[in-house]
Amino acid sequence: MRHHSVTYSSRQAREATFQALADPTRRAVLDLLRRGSQPAGQIAEAFPVSRPAISKHLRLLRRAHLVREHREGRNRIYQLNPEPLRAVDSWIEQYRQFWSANLASLKSFVEAEYAKEMHASGVRTARRKQK
Repeated sequence: MRHHSVTYSSRQAREATFQALADPTRRAVLDLLRRGSQPAGQIAEAFPVSRPAISKHLRLLRRAHLVREHREGRNRIYQLNPEPLRAVDSWIEQYRQFWSANLASLKSFVEAEYAKEMHASGVRTARRKQK
C-alpha cells in the first residue's frame, strides 16, 4: 500500500478552523481549555450532551489543530493550541481596520455636527440676549 503525503494549505487550515469554531459547543470546549489541560471525561462532564457527542467535538477540534491530545495512563488529556486562532485573528484584522476607519469617520462626523449645533445654539442665545 502506498502512502501519500497530504499538504495542508493555510487556506484549508483556516477553513477547518472556522468550521470548528462555527459550533457553540466546540467554542465552549475551547473556553474551558483556556483554563488549562483537562481529561476528556472532565470536559464531557461540563456539558449536558453525551460523552460520544463531546468525543466527536474533540475529534473535530483536534483535526482543526485547535487542541492537542496526549495520553496519561487511560486518560486522554486535551490542551488548547492557540496557533490556528492566530490565522483567524489575522483574517479578522482586515475587518478590524475597516471598522476602525469607519468608526473614526463617524466620530469626526458626529463631533462636527455637535460643534455646529453648539455654535448655532450659542448664536441663538446671543440673539435672545440682545433683544
